[in-house]
Amino acid sequence: MKQALASTVTGLLGACAATALAGTVAVEPAVLETTTSGFEKARRPITNPTLFDNALPQTNVHPIFMYHNLPAQASIIGGGKVPMGGHVEIYALQFEYAFNERLSLVATKDGYVRFRPDTPGLWSAQSGFANIAAGLKYAFIYDPVNSFVMSGTATYEFPLGNHDVFQGEGNGVLNLIVSGLKVWDRFQLAGGGGLRLPFDGQQSTNSFVSAHASYEVVPWFIPLVEVNWHHVLSAGNGRPNYFTQAGGLVPVVATFEGNDLLNFGTANATENRDLVTAAVGFRSRITESIDLGFAYEIPLTDEENGIIDDRFTVDLVWRF
Repeated sequence: MKQALASTVTGLLGACAATALAGTVAVEPAVLETTTSGFEKARRPITNPTLFDNALPQTNVHPIFMYHNLPAQASIIGGGKVPMGGHVEIYALQFEYAFNERLSLVATKDGYVRFRPDTPGLWSAQSGFANIAAGLKYAFIYDPVNSFVMSGTATYEFPLGNHDVFQGEGNGVLNLIVSGLKVWDRFQLAGGGGLRLPFDGQQSTNSFVSAHASYEVVPWFIPLVEVNWHHVLSAGNGRPNYFTQAGGLVPVVATFEGNDLLNFGTANATENRDLVTAAVGFRSRITESIDLGFAYEIPLTDEENGIIDDRFTVDLVWRF
């Protein structure tokens, strides 16, 4: 009897051990299959799109539409004002191709511009293509365990655009940018800053700092806030240019710069070096690889000392 009982107990213990071992073996592949990179919920900023990029190298296409309202008046030298008004429409398509988790090719500026002022005679309704900018992004800190990445980006803006919409001037601009991203489950912070360095003295030299915060309430509603600060480091030479607009006098008499989308080469840009804007909006995750975005942006500095009354931006990000 004792021998039979011992054999039974030994058999039960062996079965339990085999079951436990089988369970261990079964769990390991499941853990491996569900391992994530830590960036599945990472979101791209919306405003200042030609300069403020996602720090995470990631293959995607990014169509953008902007409806930019111009201020009723704009400041010129001597304390004067000139009438402006109207709006600008921008249609653009950005592209990024990731060679690996750290390095990607980026195309950050292109598109078609429609300038529709309210004051014909002084300003002319014109349409044309924007300059083209492209370069490389490299993540020098890539930490998926802690959902943190920091990248450096260098792009060159080719002066290939149309003069009628304030593009295509100078010898090009080098953009040097550092950006960072940190994700805590549903909450995200992102930031970026950099320099815009023209290859001649005709255009202005600028810097920028941008910040983004967002929180995923549900996948289809991810509210966000963003702030952008553009600063003129040195003014352009003020040579008359863009002759279909205000007789070519914008670089001569304006007291501000175009900042994120434009570079007039204004000689008096140091009178109003700073443009600060704030934006509110949201993203909606349509699928795991596609999300939509909307942002409404206003200047926090005097609107007459710049070219923005307000701006609406709509975009789509398709990752693949």
